[in-house]
Amino acid sequence: MTRLVLLGPPGSGKGTQASALKERWGVAHISSGDLLRANVKGGTELGQRAKPYMDRGDLVPDELILDMMEKRMSEPDAQRGFALDGFPRTVAQAEALEKRLAGIGQPLHAVIYLNVPEQELLRRLSGRRTCSQCSAIYQIHTMAPKVEGVCDKCDGTLIQREDEKEDVVRNRLQVYAQQTEPLLKFYRDLGLLHEIDGTIGVDNVMAAIKRLLDGLGEMKA
Repeated sequence: MTRLVLLGPPGSGKGTQASALKERWGVAHISSGDLLRANVKGGTELGQRAKPYMDRGDLVPDELILDMMEKRMSEPDAQRGFALDGFPRTVAQAEALEKRLAGIGQPLHAVIYLNVPEQELLRRLSGRRTCSQCSAIYQIHTMAPKVEGVCDKCDGTLIQREDEKEDVVRNRLQVYAQQTEPLLKFYRDLGLLHEIDGTIGVDNVMAAIKRLLDGLGEMKA
């Protein structure tokens, strides 16, 4: 069982790596962003409360996120391990997570920080397109669809999410710098933080994560 947090700015590749971890190691990929968007799309009470913050690129209040994540981490697949993607985003959230996991005897094994420069993040995020039907993600610069504006998988229309337009992306990165970067010190002080260069390519990042997890396995053995 492996319990991880993936940290990094929006567009750093956390979701891609968490999905790969799910495929290769069977851990649950728990994305706060995906859960929030599902609640917004489903019109749930949480989604309605969170939507105004998301549309502005601001952080959703802690109490909403914590309620949602606690429910998700209690589901059966997460009992085999998890990779948290996009959570925690603040020190207060991290402290609450530490208390909850300590209370059930399941502390984190590692926190992986994907470091990517701001200009690269702007390029990645402003070039991202999402299928309106199946939610497949494309990148017009590096992973473009075969037909512009059309999903390869289901022929759905590709859209640019409101929170991935350049002005909102800039605000998201500013919010990240102000409120999320203190997490690095928090987890460094706990001895959990491991930094990986997020610009070396998806496969190389995954290889670095695998080496880290292999090392953790030896430490836990």
